[in-house]
Amino acid sequence: MPIRTVTQMELKGKRVFIRVDFNVPQDEKGSITDDTRILLSLPTIQFAMKTGGRVILASHLGRPKGKRDLKYSLAPVAERLSQLLGQRVDLAKDCIGEEVQKQIEGMREGEALLLENLRFHPEEEKNEEAFSKGLASLCDVYIDDAFGAAHRAHASTEGMTRFVKAIGAGFLMMKEIESLEKALVNPEKPYVAIMGGAKVSDKIGVIQNLLDKVTCLLIGGGMAYTFLKAQGFQVGKSLLEEDQIGLALKILEKAKGKIKFLLPSDHVAAERMDARAKTKIVRNEGIPADWVCLDIGPETVKSFSEEIRSAKTVVWNGPMGVFEMEPFSHGTFAIAKAIADSTAFSIVGGGDSVAAVNKAGVADHIGHISSGGGASLEFLEGRKLPGIEALRRE
Repeated sequence: MPIRTVTQMELKGKRVFIRVDFNVPQDEKGSITDDTRILLSLPTIQFAMKTGGRVILASHLGRPKGKRDLKYSLAPVAERLSQLLGQRVDLAKDCIGEEVQKQIEGMREGEALLLENLRFHPEEEKNEEAFSKGLASLCDVYIDDAFGAAHRAHASTEGMTRFVKAIGAGFLMMKEIESLEKALVNPEKPYVAIMGGAKVSDKIGVIQNLLDKVTCLLIGGGMAYTFLKAQGFQVGKSLLEEDQIGLALKILEKAKGKIKFLLPSDHVAAERMDARAKTKIVRNEGIPADWVCLDIGPETVKSFSEEIRSAKTVVWNGPMGVFEMEPFSHGTFAIAKAIADSTAFSIVGGGDSVAAVNKAGVADHIGHISSGGGASLEFLEGRKLPGIEALRRE
């Protein structure tokens, strides 16, 4: 079933429930430190408001574990959203119940109301039917624009869609689906995938799924050392998943003769994980036994960048090193810049990779920055995401 979009739905005068992803980072005082997710949701919210919908916004924030914990209240989000929209957005005291119903009944066309944190109720994550029906009773139209939560079968992402007749996707959700499908369905080649981050175990599904699709796979970050160990190299005190060495060997075997599978050839090694520690560039065969590798070296940056330069499609998930520390950030930022400089259609996903392209100042030159870390990974694994499949219902 094709997914209906927000532009294909009758919204005027309707109660329009929009599931957004306002799970934004905050500091210890509760102030929002990055409002990207709020900004990404604005096109759908503004469209629904301008079309005359009575807009009901719902999101989770953090992990309150099914209890009403005001540390995770969406009050700061309501305040920031009001500023961005240029009109007041009230925060409901709850996300369900008679009081919320009355508040919605009193809304005018073009107004927006933010419901309190969905996860204050354990029934949200348990996807309980009664709770799903309660949420569904608040609206006439359901729009999902929360790609970041699409891999979860929760009441607000999957359950309530069974009880609302008019369901569809927002602009952000459709952009995510269309962009990620470009990487899975007939992608333009050469197709380069760059996988980084700490663990092989986090990316196994994606790597295995992409082996049949990519031209070249570049591996960096902590996960590279499990592959290097599988090839017989000593990796010193670098991050290593001993229990994944056998699987790494199988992946290397499967890739042989099929695709280019590139691992780092040199590294920035340090005496310890400390920005002030002594560092040196070492090759694979010369990693000191008591040192730790924390970034890819200049030779690797050059070879990886050459592959990226020749690509027509690039997907990147996971940093090349401990980029939060300046001495170990060069590899990650160099890859971010190489992707930005390439003519390829590029997709960057995962919180650290997104942070890297922002810090490198190249976010505007990336084809698509995915708003969902776990969701984009599962999509690239080829899994069906519950929140997306729910939108395909008649």
